[in-house]
Amino acid sequence: MEKSLCMLAALIFLGVFLGAAGALIDDATTQRYSLFNNTATTGTVNKSVAVEDQSGDRATPTTAETKLSTTAGRGKQLDTQNTNKDSEEVNNNSKEEEEERDASKTEDKKTELDCPPLGLESLRVDDSQIQASSYQRMGLGAHRGRLNIQSGIEDGDMYDGAWCADYKDQHQWLEVDAIHLTRFTGVILQGRNSIWSWDWVQTYKVQLSNDSVNWQRCMNGTVEAIFEGNQNPETPVLGLLPVPTVARFIRINPQTWYPNGTICLRAEILGCRVDDPSDIYASEQDPGSKDALDFRHHNYKEMRKLMKSVTEECPDITHIYTIGKSYMGFKLYVMEISDNPGKHELGEPEFRYVAGMHGNEALGRELVLNLMQYLCREYKKGNQRVVRLVTETRIHLLPSMNPDGYEAAYEKGSELAGWAEGRYSFEGIDMNHNFPDLNNIMWDAQEKAADPSKVPNHYIPIPEYYTKEDATVAPETRAVISWMQDIPFVLSANLHGGELVVTYPFDCTRDWAPQEDTPTADDAFFRWLAAVYASTNLVMANPDRRICHYEDFQSHNNIINGGAWHTVPGSMNDFSYLHTNCFEVTVELSCDKFPHTSELPIEWENNKESLLVYMEQVHRGIKGVVRDKLTKQGIADAIIKVEDHNHDIRSAADGDYWRLLNPGEYKVVVWAVGYFPSMRRCQVGSEPHPTVCDFTLTKTPIQRLKDIRAKGGKIPQDLQLRLRALRLRKLRASTKAINQRRESQRLQEQLLQRRRARSSGARRA
Repeated sequence: MEKSLCMLAALIFLGVFLGAAGALIDDATTQRYSLFNNTATTGTVNKSVAVEDQSGDRATPTTAETKLSTTAGRGKQLDTQNTNKDSEEVNNNSKEEEEERDASKTEDKKTELDCPPLGLESLRVDDSQIQASSYQRMGLGAHRGRLNIQSGIEDGDMYDGAWCADYKDQHQWLEVDAIHLTRFTGVILQGRNSIWSWDWVQTYKVQLSNDSVNWQRCMNGTVEAIFEGNQNPETPVLGLLPVPTVARFIRINPQTWYPNGTICLRAEILGCRVDDPSDIYASEQDPGSKDALDFRHHNYKEMRKLMKSVTEECPDITHIYTIGKSYMGFKLYVMEISDNPGKHELGEPEFRYVAGMHGNEALGRELVLNLMQYLCREYKKGNQRVVRLVTETRIHLLPSMNPDGYEAAYEKGSELAGWAEGRYSFEGIDMNHNFPDLNNIMWDAQEKAADPSKVPNHYIPIPEYYTKEDATVAPETRAVISWMQDIPFVLSANLHGGELVVTYPFDCTRDWAPQEDTPTADDAFFRWLAAVYASTNLVMANPDRRICHYEDFQSHNNIINGGAWHTVPGSMNDFSYLHTNCFEVTVELSCDKFPHTSELPIEWENNKESLLVYMEQVHRGIKGVVRDKLTKQGIADAIIKVEDHNHDIRSAADGDYWRLLNPGEYKVVVWAVGYFPSMRRCQVGSEPHPTVCDFTLTKTPIQRLKDIRAKGGKIPQDLQLRLRALRLRKLRASTKAINQRRESQRLQEQLLQRRRARSSGARRA
């Protein structure tokens, strides 16, 4: 949908203070009740700044002038200034240094807000703190006036997409009680989220109070300040107060609105809590984290620096590698954490976390970066739980699958990026729908087969169309597919945002039903995996929490089958399950896709235990090595079948395998082409320690193998594996051709730019 970054430009508004009446309230302790006597005055009408026009750093008002917007910015590509230096630090490779430097030439300047949001979007502000002059109905009540809140498909229910006043006049207002004395600095406004209705506020006023009885107008000079609101329903618009003002209550008073609509808005309030000795709640400080981690949002350059710092701190257990590049040339960095990094160890399961598939869902990225630091430091401290994880598991952490999208959202900032800015790849591709749809291939084959049980239920090859150069496949998706093929992952989770729920396969429904429970053969274990994360997440597990938008997932214990929520053909979860041995779920981490920096410590605490306990589930079920009886060598691609579980897996290159299972006794059959099958009964306990079930296979005589094949006239059983490998080779070949073409175009553009620069320099000379 959004293929390129917006050009940024700022509007600068200058005014002159009128002497002592314009004194700025900075000392809240001594002047906390001086609100009505200390309002700055200027001679101009205050204007707000739309998100498209925000960039740079906000200037501090002086006695001579007040800047109501940020300094002017430039239209630009993504920031990798000095990436040559940073690439050398991470990879010590001059070629990579040149590639990353060419990915972008200009410097980012993202919006910095003086004060953080109060938390209407993140739900830190309770419903009881939001009041309104009137509302059309409960579904459009004051509690719905939260930035980025989403509505359902149907208008008119209890969960609509804004606060909407019952009357269309200039006396309507939305009021927020900050509870504590607060230095208010600005308001962010959106229109109504609705498929069917267009409603937004075009201009508004702001009023402030200490007691919610006596109200003071926000002045801009000698006139009441009029703030510019929205021009569409979704784009967040920032309005900065001419002078930050200390109060407890704030009101938004709409003045004009979309002519064909009504008064509807979603809002966030910016404000810093100030000291107040009389505040009975003063001792209630914002929750934080006891872990001294780097709690901030990291752009591409800062992310690489942080990853480098972790490898320097823990060189014995960490290793950084790349799996490919984004469309804009940003590398997809992965950190491996293991006691023997850099190679697969026999019997040790491979685990991965993937974040940032949607670039604007930034919390997952930061949690993965926090997890890197945490595992490193706790391992050094001798934390036995972490030591056991690191020594018994090979952990792979991909913090940013969509770096192009993230940079677009990061440039706008956590509150101004909106609901969709940066969600898609640079080419406008939703990567959550970009993997091959193997579900319908399998289901169609089952319907056509005389015996559906004979239809392959695993390692399903990529379809032919998907391997072509003109296929709509993002380079990031191609890179992840290749990564999945190279490493025998056992368990994974991909981290998203915008809700609080864990979803599990299948994500795609049969017959394209919009919503339908579509379980896998391992539904019971997937439900366990989802429940493990949800039940240990401090917010999801809170029975008193407010729903994020319009769906109450608490009735499902905060887990749901993906297809039962909404069908997603081509999801990474389904592809992992049907094309590889890996089980994968999706974690929707928070109601706020892009939490403010101030929210990151508590989000880490909310998710820390969940992140750890979920990784530990990779050690459930059975594992072992499939060996040749004579040579004792491991047998690759042996098929492991579990009775009553119509989903097989295969052994890795060294013959080792891992089959995730719930507690119980299972009949397990293992076979490979050219070998007699072998059967064992394996008991799985309730503790997260796998039961070792090794298998030794005996080769069949060559003539007997030929006779068996000839008698039934069946296609050799490894055809599926051969086709899978062939399609992967074609996919990699098309990817290489696309990358070479793109690199050639980039070099030509650089050459043309240099020629133009020389020509311009010659003319100036």
